[in-house]
Amino acid sequence: MRRHFFLRRNLARLALRLGRWRTAGDVPARGILVGAPHTSNWDWVLTMLLAWDNSVQIRLLVKDSFFKGPLGVVMRSTGAVELDRSNPGATIRALLADADSDETFLLGIAAEGTRSKGEYWKSGFYRISQQTGIPVTLAYLDRPSRTVGWGPTFPLTGDVGADMQRIRDFYADKQGIRPELTTVPRLREETSGA
Repeated sequence: MRRHFFLRRNLARLALRLGRWRTAGDVPARGILVGAPHTSNWDWVLTMLLAWDNSVQIRLLVKDSFFKGPLGVVMRSTGAVELDRSNPGATIRALLADADSDETFLLGIAAEGTRSKGEYWKSGFYRISQQTGIPVTLAYLDRPSRTVGWGPTFPLTGDVGADMQRIRDFYADKQGIRPELTTVPRLREETSGA
């Protein structure tokens, strides 16, 4: 296993150097990783390079359509977890059972839910963090600085508006690969009062 991480780390560092990207920040031991801005399929590649560069495994939730054919083998080998959107609860429950037994647990979620511009983020990351007590880590990429990194890790307070404002403040100066497709960090629950 150690050799496996060593090979991945060296591959990641070479790929990042060739692409003129760099990594930043400190890896949390446990966290619900919110990855943003999510505007391109390259986001997944950069997230994997970030994890490999730091010799960690992220359980990255990816919609089930990406697991068809040969691409499915690649997805599973990188730690991606198939999410059946018609029954996401079963997948989440299985992952959270792992969280109870694993010393290191990093669950990656693209809160924007799509690479297209939307009105709201998906609130799954918020609910999972609140239900489990696992803090949120704000992972990011920033095209202008060519940086992919680990941002702050913090527990959510339950005050959705205040928590989301903290998240908006962090991502305010981050720009995705296709900035015109960025969805501002906002949950439907903020406007509904739920």
